[in-house]
Amino acid sequence: MTRRDGDETDDDRPQSMTNHDITHDTPGAEEEPRAAGTFPFTAIVDQTEMKRALVLNAINPDVGGVLIRGERGTAKSTAVRALAEVLPDIEAVADCPYGCPPDDHDRMCDDCRERHAAGDDLPTETRSMRVVDLPLNASEDRVVGSIDLERAVQAGERQFEPGILADANRNILYVDEVNLLDDHIVDVLLDAAAMGENIVEREGVSFRHPSEFILVGTMNPEEGDLRPQLLDRFGLVVDVEGVTEVDDRVEISRRRAAFEANPEAFRAEYADEQAALREDIAAARTRLDGVALGDDVARLIAGMNIELDVDGHRGDITLRRAARTLAAFEGDDEVTARTVRRVARMALEHRLQRLPFEEEEQDVMGVFHDVRRELGLED
Repeated sequence: MTRRDGDETDDDRPQSMTNHDITHDTPGAEEEPRAAGTFPFTAIVDQTEMKRALVLNAINPDVGGVLIRGERGTAKSTAVRALAEVLPDIEAVADCPYGCPPDDHDRMCDDCRERHAAGDDLPTETRSMRVVDLPLNASEDRVVGSIDLERAVQAGERQFEPGILADANRNILYVDEVNLLDDHIVDVLLDAAAMGENIVEREGVSFRHPSEFILVGTMNPEEGDLRPQLLDRFGLVVDVEGVTEVDDRVEISRRRAAFEANPEAFRAEYADEQAALREDIAAARTRLDGVALGDDVARLIAGMNIELDVDGHRGDITLRRAARTLAAFEGDDEVTARTVRRVARMALEHRLQRLPFEEEEQDVMGVFHDVRRELGLED
């Protein structure tokens, strides 16, 4: 695997999606080609943890999404929008509003599944993955879609109008300033992300469709935080700060100036690195199922969650998934303690309980080393 700038040297998805014979409209927006003016992902200086968290979710959406917290000007939005360009293309049913995979029966909508079962030749096309934005002022119907009951009464037809969650299927769903989004909408997003489908119920009529996406939220903590209950449901959380090294800040300014002066030439300079990262992500997806996580590492993960007093089991599950995904990305066939160390903070730190008047916060890395030594594992 090719290492890039800033790298360190050290499921149960529902099978049935019955739509109760409801028809649907295809969204009017056409698929966009890869953004021609996007700043290259591999050209982002430093911010290693942020880039790692995004890549892990790109390889394995089951990691559970990522929330990026930081002040303005720390490349949060730049990194999210750049991510789509290093993701492998996908094969999709050309005339499906959800872009169903043509060769995976369990992940199809009901219409594609019925056509597939009937032996129909589904039209296919190759698409680039996209970043789908969710506006802060979006209504619930705009997000989940709506069942047109008026048309049902007037014309005797039941019709589903897809929303943002339909457009986001098999893409990246991006929410900027997610802390300012209505809590109910955040709940809807997280539910859909966890289940891999969107369920809409209106006046006794139910409709469901596939909605698998990489959920990415960004926020400035100075403008308020998410409720702990919602924060816990993000798989990974990364806190980013402005770069403080003089040489790095100079390089950031140089790259930005070069990009603005001639985007095409600047992107060409990073074309090989972009292609290499895309290939690494595709290879990691293929390797993921074969990555082993032994009993000793499983005990390390469980021991950390116990010592950190993490509620529930999301911390254990997320850390296991993130560690296996990182191992796959780095070409390893087994998770080691070192692999766990490199994803532990982003998987666990936001789940720690911080009691009022507590003098010292729990330290994820300190607990990692304590539990590792107790188990006799090498770092």
